[in-house]
Amino acid sequence: MAAAWAAAFPVVSSLGPHRVWGASACAGYLCAAVAVLSWRSLGRAVSVWIAGIGAVLVPLVVLVLTGGAQSEVGVVERAGLLTVRQGAPYLADPQAVVEVTPYLPGMALFGLPGAVVADGWEPLRYLGDARLWCAAAFLGCLWAAGRVLGGRGTWRLVGAALIASPVVALPLAVSGVDLPLTGLLCLALALAARHRPVAAGLALALACSLKWTAWPALAVVAALLARRAGPGAALRGTGVAVAGTVSAVLPSALLSPGPLVEQVFAFPTGRGEWQTPAASPLLADLGPFGWYAATTLLAAGGVAVALSLWVRPPAGLVPAADRLAVGLCTAFLLAPAGRFGYLALPVLLSVWARLAEAPSRVAPARSLVVAAGSAARPVLVGGDR
Repeated sequence: MAAAWAAAFPVVSSLGPHRVWGASACAGYLCAAVAVLSWRSLGRAVSVWIAGIGAVLVPLVVLVLTGGAQSEVGVVERAGLLTVRQGAPYLADPQAVVEVTPYLPGMALFGLPGAVVADGWEPLRYLGDARLWCAAAFLGCLWAAGRVLGGRGTWRLVGAALIASPVVALPLAVSGVDLPLTGLLCLALALAARHRPVAAGLALALACSLKWTAWPALAVVAALLARRAGPGAALRGTGVAVAGTVSAVLPSALLSPGPLVEQVFAFPTGRGEWQTPAASPLLADLGPFGWYAATTLLAAGGVAVALSLWVRPPAGLVPAADRLAVGLCTAFLLAPAGRFGYLALPVLLSVWARLAEAPSRVAPARSLVVAAGSAARPVLVGGDR
């Protein structure tokens, strides 16, 4: 299934990076399937490595060396350069949609390496590619979450299979900007499940300073901490998260208040001067009535999720991840400028939580690669733009 899904990209996608990924990933998944069928004793582990090489390593190296990427990679790199030059990652007067930066200031951190090596030795400039640092942050967060949860060898295997699956491999190779956010949310949930409110709050602060789509996690983590460690722990975790987010965002908000509001909030919700090309056809496309209807339904969905957290707070990692996934799906599907591509985030949260919570009872790694591939759809890939 994963191989068939990847094979569709060279045929149906108009984006060059997606076609490169599809060709390489399809070959990798097919070879992984052959490995599973050929070596019964080692086939599971070998197939994961083969899938990872074909779906992650090869396309990532090729795209970095050739400069192929989704537009948001360049946006993040420009944000890092602007932060170094003017202290804020936003252009005051963008002249095209690609000059809009729809991220909070924390995302510029992944563009700082590019700013450092921009005028350096040519081969060294490849290390400035924002995807490399996004991938490093994501993998580091998953590793840290595994340590917090006491992951074993089985978890390492299925975790590698998750990374090699299309739901992670594709964004990691062509864009990567949503992966640090996802990794930090996983880490925050893991820390909250192990009664570590301050550390969970710090992870949340980092996530919430990248994109405002992480903000619903504040309520979920607070509810999980309250259920597991008491109201005091929930207040400490929430306080650290809010204070950390404000500290990270405030300097840019003071330096560029207008561009921040216009590009970070108005642009993604379809109320800015520029319309995002990543918007998916949803209710808001029906004109002004559709926009207000979508906004009303979105508010109602948020209230419903909040009430569910109050009435029945999650008691563990899996229910907390599921509740956050439901809230994010509601937001992404009903947002005035919704993006189907965002749905990869809640899918990944739910799958990761089950693997991390019960590594001894998960499905074989070869089944995981197939399952993750079937859970995704080509329409899930759209990026932030």
